[in-house]
Amino acid sequence: MAAALEGLVVVDFSRVLAGPYATMMLGDFGAEVIKIERPDVGDDTRQWGPPYDSDGVATYFNSVNRNKRSVALDLSDSDGQRVARELVAGADIVVENFRPGTMEKLHLGYDDLRTVRPDLIYCSITGFGRDGGAALPGYDLLVQAVGGLMSVTGTEPGDPTKAGVALVDVLAGLHALAGILAALAYRDRTGLGQRVDTNLMAVLLSSLVNQASGYLGAGVVPSIMGNRHPSIAPYQVFDTADRPITVAVGNDKQYRAFCTVLGLADLADDPRFITNPQRVANRDALCALIEPALKAAGADHWYRRLTAAGVPAGPINDVAEAFAFADRLGITTTVAVPGSATAQVANPVTMSVTPASYRCAPPALG
Repeated sequence: MAAALEGLVVVDFSRVLAGPYATMMLGDFGAEVIKIERPDVGDDTRQWGPPYDSDGVATYFNSVNRNKRSVALDLSDSDGQRVARELVAGADIVVENFRPGTMEKLHLGYDDLRTVRPDLIYCSITGFGRDGGAALPGYDLLVQAVGGLMSVTGTEPGDPTKAGVALVDVLAGLHALAGILAALAYRDRTGLGQRVDTNLMAVLLSSLVNQASGYLGAGVVPSIMGNRHPSIAPYQVFDTADRPITVAVGNDKQYRAFCTVLGLADLADDPRFITNPQRVANRDALCALIEPALKAAGADHWYRRLTAAGVPAGPINDVAEAFAFADRLGITTTVAVPGSATAQVANPVTMSVTPASYRCAPPALG
């Protein structure tokens, strides 16, 4: 069975997370990915450990580099640049995430390489674009800080907190993937390649969605609210008799069912809480009535009862519990990759005719 992107060749000059995540996705769907790495050193994430797998490979590197071959090239050397251009001549896609101007200095910029391959799709991922922010280092933590995400994340005002993973890098990789696939569709129609650019700052601002829209549309500058939602209630974490539980009541029907399960049916008709805007306006009063009821039993008890009543709710799982939870739901969470010492996270996209494939483990350097 042919893969969706079978026959496409990607030359991947990217490293760390955003670019490698995008190129791994391309590889999962059948593209041949050639990863260009520094001799003797390789991708930075080869040294980002612990933890390591049973073969001594950093699990960070493993997370985004399956379905690739590694070629070690010194791009500061004319011979290395020549080999890189030869590889690009036989490729469809180039992905790079160096600081702006670096690839041009190496004679591997878009204008250089489209003379080698006129229909090339050339994707650049930067931290802050190629203009005024070109000199700024594109690290996920930095972008979370200056891009506003930390200003709305944390337990309480004055305690900004980063997300628990490099979320902006992952989002940037997905946006890069979308741009590359759109450019491929255009090339299929016209035969023309193009440059695709995205940057972590723009991706984050787009991904702030309702928080960004609230600022642009209503002038509201959001702030840290802990686990509460600025526009929905009750939509947060509550304590129970043993451990916390999340409750995500998204409409009035769910709210009425929630009150019934808690034995607080009268709250469904309380004029302070009948509609969502009223519940948001009177959130503190509502929570003061909900919290004692939830503390009467444990999180698993409430999860079962609320779920049965159609109310979105669930305990706060650690990563091991999250994998087990997904497994119980029949979601494919892990795959065995040939040559890999350990299982890997499965590609989350399923396709009925051209599913993802797992052909080789993350490569040894070179």
